[in-house]
Amino acid sequence: MLYIIIIYSYFLVNIHQKGMRSKKHVLLPKYRILMEQVGENLKLARKRRRISAAMVAERAGFDRSTLYQIEQGKGNVSLSGYLNLLRVLGMEQDILKLGGDDVLGRKLEDLRLLNNNSKKTRK
Repeated sequence: MLYIIIIYSYFLVNIHQKGMRSKKHVLLPKYRILMEQVGENLKLARKRRRISAAMVAERAGFDRSTLYQIEQGKGNVSLSGYLNLLRVLGMEQDILKLGGDDVLGRKLEDLRLLNNNSKKTRK
C-alpha cells in the first residue's frame, strides 16, 4: 500500500511541475511590436560598436541563440539576459529608464493632491 502511495505522490508532483513549466506568457500584438523595436535598437547598438554577435553572446554569458531571440524581440528571454546584453554594450544604466518617468503616476498624484486641497478649503 505504501508503494502505491509513493507512486501516486510522484505522479501528482510530476504533473504539477510539468504544468508549471509549460505555462507561457502571451504577448499581445502591439506589445510584440514594442519588443521587436527594442530588439532592433539593441541590434543597432551592437552593430554601431562593431561587436560581433558571437563576441557579445560570449561576454554576456549566453548562447548566440539567446542574443538572436533578444534582437528579434522574442518575449521568452529573462530581464537578466537583457541586462547582461546592456552591460556588454556599455548601456547598463539604461535599464533605470524603465518606469523612471512615471507621467501617469504623477498626474494621478497631482489630482489626489488637488482634491485634498479643495476639500480642506471647503470646510
